Amino acid sequence: MGRRGYAWAVAAGLNAALAAISAKFFSSQILKYAMVVFCNVTMWGCYVNSLKALSSLQATVTNFATNFISSGLAGYFLFEEPLPSKWFVGATFIIIGVFILSISSTETKLSSD
Repeated sequence: MGRRGYAWAVAAGLNAALAAISAKFFSSQILKYAMVVFCNVTMWGCYVNSLKALSSLQATVTNFATNFISSGLAGYFLFEEPLPSKWFVGATFIIIGVFILSISSTETKLSSD
């Protein structure tokens, strides 16, 4: 059940990043707003599904980390934005933090059962 929750949280983060990307990518205002709304509605649906399987902390942090990393990489590859070494250090700390919070939250849940 937990893996499915993480998949939903990652999907939520990717959709949040897609909303930001579509706001920059499309020139047509109607298409831009339609894509932003569509991606955000999809993101919220995925996020709610992740909350059904994970704690709110796990779902939120995983969503945020996925959004942060995918937005940064999309900026680099699609819009040729620079990614300084500090960004990679920060992204690494975020990923480590997600794992630590995931493990500690799982251990706390198991010990309380």
